[in-house]
Amino acid sequence: MNTLSRVVLGGLAAACCFTSAAALAQPYNAQGPLTRAQVRAELIEWLQAGYDPLDWIDYPQNAQQAGAIVAQRRAARAAAGAPGAMAPAQ
Repeated sequence: MNTLSRVVLGGLAAACCFTSAAALAQPYNAQGPLTRAQVRAELIEWLQAGYDPLDWIDYPQNAQQAGAIVAQRRAARAAAGAPGAMAPAQ
């Protein structure tokens, strides 16, 4: 293996490491990570809004409709000052 091919191989390895690290980056959440109970509560909320995770045929529409319903319900609870109103997940 000559010097040029080692430099190219090293550059390629460095680029792969950089892109994989950037792909794993998560957006900053000031509230911290969600707990298991919060995730379960959100799932129940989505299921009650009509989301079916097994309905892969109508997937995008199903999730978008349920997401809109969940957002409306959260906005209504926040407007009413309900203590159980959760901030939308990001």
